[in-house]
Amino acid sequence: MRTVDPAKHEAKRRAILDAAAWCFSEKGFEKTTTAEICRVAGISTGSLFHYFPNKRALFVGIFEQDGDETAALIAAAREIEDPWEAILQVIAHMSEQLLHPVAAKLVLEVAAQCARDPELAELVQGNDRVLRDALVGLVTRAVEAGRIDPGFEPKTAASWLVALIDAPLSRVILEPDLDPAAELAVMKVLVARFLRPVSVTGNSSTG
Repeated sequence: MRTVDPAKHEAKRRAILDAAAWCFSEKGFEKTTTAEICRVAGISTGSLFHYFPNKRALFVGIFEQDGDETAALIAAAREIEDPWEAILQVIAHMSEQLLHPVAAKLVLEVAAQCARDPELAELVQGNDRVLRDALVGLVTRAVEAGRIDPGFEPKTAASWLVALIDAPLSRVILEPDLDPAAELAVMKVLVARFLRPVSVTGNSSTG
């Protein structure tokens, strides 16, 4: 009996999801065909259906993968001793993802699909809750450590941090030539000024 290499299986699955994400971002969910996804992924239709039973499963799989990646990011951030640095790491990583043109277009498409698909909407909202809850915990730790303004209510601060993460989306669509590195540098300055770190040495934009 032929055994399946879990690492190769997962790598293939991720490659298919990456191809699907590009197709969905370019043409939208409704107009994208499985044949197009197979062409971009360089696989046969039979191979695609071995991993995903239908087009919707592909679309959902993209955001399940996104949830897994967010969970891994949060787990790593929680291991960072300085909660302020942990907040900056989460903000930088999430913002960098959304500054990618494919991701920006895909977010707009998922917003449209969530209005028609309650199950997908719950998945996306669940990913968002996980991120917000993690930021609430990090902001709470940072307040207790004297690293940010103690006057902030953690849940409110976390909501605004998520809003800052989402802010570049429309700009990426309208300004495709944006420099991600420059945008991330500005983002760190905005976050620093928003949360007003108490203990700052050197450049306040980096904490």
